[in-house]
Amino acid sequence: MVDKGYSYYRTVIFTVMFVGYTLYYFNRKTFSFVMPSIMEEIALNKDDLGLITSSQSAAYAISKFISGVLSDQMSARWLFSSGLLLVGVINVVFSSSSTVTVFSGLWFLNGLAQGLGWPPCGKVLRKWFEPSQFGTWWAILSTSMNLAGGLGPIVAALMALRYDWRTTLSVSGFICVGASFVCLVLIKNEPSDVGLPNIEPGTMKGKKGSSRDDSTLAELLLSPYLWVLSTGYLVVFGVKTCCTDWGQLFLIQERGQSALVGSSYMSALEIGGLVGSIAAGYLSDRAVARVGLSSYGNPRHVLLLSMMAGMSASMYLFRVTVTSDSPKLWILILGAIFGFSSYGPIALFGVIANESAPSNLCGTSHAIVALLANGE
Repeated sequence: MVDKGYSYYRTVIFTVMFVGYTLYYFNRKTFSFVMPSIMEEIALNKDDLGLITSSQSAAYAISKFISGVLSDQMSARWLFSSGLLLVGVINVVFSSSSTVTVFSGLWFLNGLAQGLGWPPCGKVLRKWFEPSQFGTWWAILSTSMNLAGGLGPIVAALMALRYDWRTTLSVSGFICVGASFVCLVLIKNEPSDVGLPNIEPGTMKGKKGSSRDDSTLAELLLSPYLWVLSTGYLVVFGVKTCCTDWGQLFLIQERGQSALVGSSYMSALEIGGLVGSIAAGYLSDRAVARVGLSSYGNPRHVLLLSMMAGMSASMYLFRVTVTSDSPKLWILILGAIFGFSSYGPIALFGVIANESAPSNLCGTSHAIVALLANGE
């Protein structure tokens, strides 16, 4: 009966968070989705567009860090739902605006609200899933971004056939507002909220007589491991960003490939990334189930380093073997391999940062590591 109770609440909570974070991400990108329609109505130059989009990026980096710290101090359910409500309201107000100054201000606020989304998800997942399941469900939840990013332009384009951009943003915003109340009702912070025993965090082998729940922020910040992890995340995310931002242009301008090959390469990279994220979570969970967690080394490290090696190899091959005469299939294979071996580590860095910290600081730990890369 207890197992059935866990199964039911896990299914409901995970589904609600998946849908909720899909809406978070969709409404983070709504301006990009409807940008062509906005430019037809309002005179915006490239500097205006850059100001609007960059204002959100800066706010998101700040907010995500603050949200990670707050998730250790307050209800993750309220934090997640409040952020989604704010995102919806901001999109509705944005739909009735018409000046660059207002657009930039609102999109900055949207970035602040967006940062409230992911840290509470990690907190809730850790409370509801065993250590040997945590990585898999973290990775699957992160694919909500791929779903929103892939379907978003299509949904926006279909709505543009019948409605203007203001309607698209307002409808999307109102859906967020409604969903925020559903999230508030259905998400539960931990099993004890519904009368079930809380799941004990994995026993850290190799530590004698010490509690992992009474650590202080100072001890966390002085941990060399945290900063090694942060540096690794920064390097991987930086290389991935360079490839996703400039890979298509490199193929077209430097290697004489067609625009179709360039866009196909990017699609292959994203598909490989989707598979890589889930594979990294699942395979590393198998390692945790087999040997358990240890204070002297996380079993996810082997897979993390292996995928980073694959990332380096695929990047090198992409740089030295691709020419104007290269088979198109080879280029797509390299894209898929790079996506697989870069998105996998990005998922693992988040998982390791969360579970390597004591439960009272897991949100803060992930916030510090993610701050350097502004990922997820």
